[in-house]
Amino acid sequence: MSTAPDVATHVPAPAAPTRAADPARRTVEADPAHPAVGAATALLADYAPGARFLGTPTRTLLGQGVHSEVPHDERPLAARVADTLAAAREAGADAPVVIGAVPFDQGAPAALAVPVALHTAPPLAADPLVALPAQAPAAADWRIRQVPAPEHYGAAVGAAVDRMWRGEFSKVVLARTLELDTPDSAEPVDIAAMLQRLARRDPTGYTFALPTGPERTLIGASPELLVSRRGRQVVANPLAGSIPRSDDLAEDVRRAAALLRSSKDLHEHAVVVDAVHQALAPYCADMTVPAAPTLIRTAAMWHLSTTVTGTLARPGTSALELACALHPTPAVCGTPTDTAREVIRESEPFDRGFFTGMVGWGDASGDGEWVVTIRCAEAERNSLRLYAGAGVVAASEPAAETAETAAKFRTFLAAVGAEL
Repeated sequence: MSTAPDVATHVPAPAAPTRAADPARRTVEADPAHPAVGAATALLADYAPGARFLGTPTRTLLGQGVHSEVPHDERPLAARVADTLAAAREAGADAPVVIGAVPFDQGAPAALAVPVALHTAPPLAADPLVALPAQAPAAADWRIRQVPAPEHYGAAVGAAVDRMWRGEFSKVVLARTLELDTPDSAEPVDIAAMLQRLARRDPTGYTFALPTGPERTLIGASPELLVSRRGRQVVANPLAGSIPRSDDLAEDVRRAAALLRSSKDLHEHAVVVDAVHQALAPYCADMTVPAAPTLIRTAAMWHLSTTVTGTLARPGTSALELACALHPTPAVCGTPTDTAREVIRESEPFDRGFFTGMVGWGDASGDGEWVVTIRCAEAERNSLRLYAGAGVVAASEPAAETAETAAKFRTFLAAVGAEL
């Protein structure tokens, strides 16, 4: 990566999974050198609630139907997924792939399934048609409730900072939500249109729409790769330390430069990179960790970013196994992890559910991509719950962290035509 604008996480594109011949399947093999114009945006247009859509910098996936679901039991998640994929292959599926979401609490049920039909295309960013504007949001009378209220969130940040100065812990990520509904409308949320707007606004990131329950969809556009695996090559891209962007170009450049010099944000970022390094080291024969971060830009934020790479010591270790070893990183939880979890439980008046969990795909060979579930919302009928969090350290200021979460909400508010 570089400090050039609109540079997101990019890893080498693995070959698209091989699928059984099926006349109902529309398959476009990922070929970055000769991308099929319109292939990725066609899959985006084909999405309908209940399907599983995932767009990454290496591919675009659309899964339809459910061949088999990953069960919830006492076995480790990676083992359950591996057994589900093996059973699907024994049942006749050729190179099955699992797609879905894992909650913040790994002990809670995941929403992972092997689709009946899997359609693939090159990444959205390689499709020139993604530059075409999405239809503007339809007028809606959104009712917005902030949970907790901004003053209560700021008070929680202040209380956490006080405890850090007393030496109880060194970092915690505190989140808040926006509850949106249209009480006078019987029409459900237009998830497909929302997905179009999110994907076209940040096509270089990770865009997803995945079912997480009856009539419930997790939808978002995350900038952060947790981990990917292609063969024995491993890539992680922790993001920590961020600042809202400005509509004024000169001011936006100044903000980006200031982020690269911010001792508070550089320290926060270094803690996360070190945690990722330590978590992956037991699985890798070698690793490369850059000495200093670079910048990544989304439509609403600048982030400090470091791309960590490694080579697996054991080729049988799956991408999901690595993701479970990393999750939750200090970028979404805090340090030490157990203390940060307790502070989160005490401070947040809601269950995070799938927010700050992970979404992604994996195949039977162990290859896959798993992304941190941020910049997301859960849609259910005519309501939305939006999530945003900020990393709180001893140098944090309540007003600044509250403003950061407000800026992160902008991604979704723009997609639904609402303002905070």
